[in-house]
Amino acid sequence: MKFGVVIFPGSNCDHDLINVLQGIDNSEVTELWHKDTNLNNCDFIFLPGGFSYGDYLRSGAIARYSPIMQSVKKFADEGGYVMGICNGFQILCEAGMLPGALLRNEKLKFICENIYLKPANTELAITNKLTYNTIIKVPIAHGEGNYYADEKTLKEILDNNQVLFYYCDKNGVVDKRANPNGSLNNIAGVCNKNKNVFGMMPHPERCADSDLFNTDGKVIFESILESFIKV
Repeated sequence: MKFGVVIFPGSNCDHDLINVLQGIDNSEVTELWHKDTNLNNCDFIFLPGGFSYGDYLRSGAIARYSPIMQSVKKFADEGGYVMGICNGFQILCEAGMLPGALLRNEKLKFICENIYLKPANTELAITNKLTYNTIIKVPIAHGEGNYYADEKTLKEILDNNQVLFYYCDKNGVVDKRANPNGSLNNIAGVCNKNKNVFGMMPHPERCADSDLFNTDGKVIFESILESFIKV
């Protein structure tokens, strides 16, 4: 399996992600520069976290116009798998590849802490090794992670089972107290209608190595590999 990681000016989680992906069954990983348009026959494309273009205007607002994003969108439209983490999620929303938007955090402060997630759909390429009772501890680090969608869009997301994860407490309770940034319905990530484009604000690549004393995020990458093995 061949992964591609898109690198924008200001990306800073790209090599964290590359390191984790290379450790999943010794998978091949290719760095994709934002000015290029060739995806090099990758099977799965990642947009990493960071501060693309310094987060000028809005997070992800400039990166969505990078030349490579036309190729990424075409790849996804043809059924290819794409995942954005944190800033990558913001870019995918700005590009219209995922529904909704990421607003400034409710308390207007940058948040960097460990939070808890529970899956909302365990039949996706990134969640198939999870169960609905699985609670994972994953770090967040963002200033604009407050997920928002209008009423019509939210209904479509819920009707189509497009929510990936909810913010919860360590016991799996989803409520305002477990919501770190004010996200609508405690939503921590969503996918598109075709369920091949994924976005989440928490950083699973930062909790997928025993050296970090937390491997909860590794199951997401193992789920991806499992999906392709099944195919």
